[in-house]
Amino acid sequence: MSVNQSLIIYKFPILFNILNEIRSKLNFKIIYYDNKDFNNFLDTTNAVVISGEKKNVVKNQIKISEYPINIQKLIEIINIQFLKNKFNQQINIKAGKYFINLNSREMKYNDQILQITEKELKIINFLNSSKGPVSISKLQSEVWGYNSTLETHTVETHVYRLRKKVEKKFKDKAFIVSLKNGYKIET
Repeated sequence: MSVNQSLIIYKFPILFNILNEIRSKLNFKIIYYDNKDFNNFLDTTNAVVISGEKKNVVKNQIKISEYPINIQKLIEIINIQFLKNKFNQQINIKAGKYFINLNSREMKYNDQILQITEKELKIINFLNSSKGPVSISKLQSEVWGYNSTLETHTVETHVYRLRKKVEKKFKDKAFIVSLKNGYKIET
């Protein structure tokens, strides 16, 4: 069983009882709710919710509307939903206070979205995954694949333009800071 994955069954006691009987064969934890405590788990990314009613505020939800329920098929659907959740978590990274979708190349903060280029995404991703400041020559070799003897103007120009885009959209002048030994994303 994966401790990181939880199936939340909301106001569906019969289904909970059935799944509880085969709990040892499942690769997720089962939780049952029939009251307002359910709302505490709405932001849980590693949870899937099953209910007999559609809840608009729930992201990872499976609504049961067809009866009788084929339990084997239901378990397959649950596992597929867990895989989708895991995939979605892997394509979304956090860089400072921003969330970045690696597929759509969107940088998000609150309800604002900024489209970024592939190169900007690579810069952010590399800076974000680095422990400390990253030198211009390191960015050249890792993001551009250039030899360190080439001019550094390309890196500086891209970082400058990225900073300006972030500043214009999010009013943030300190997303990428320039230190004497390189660039760093402010956390």
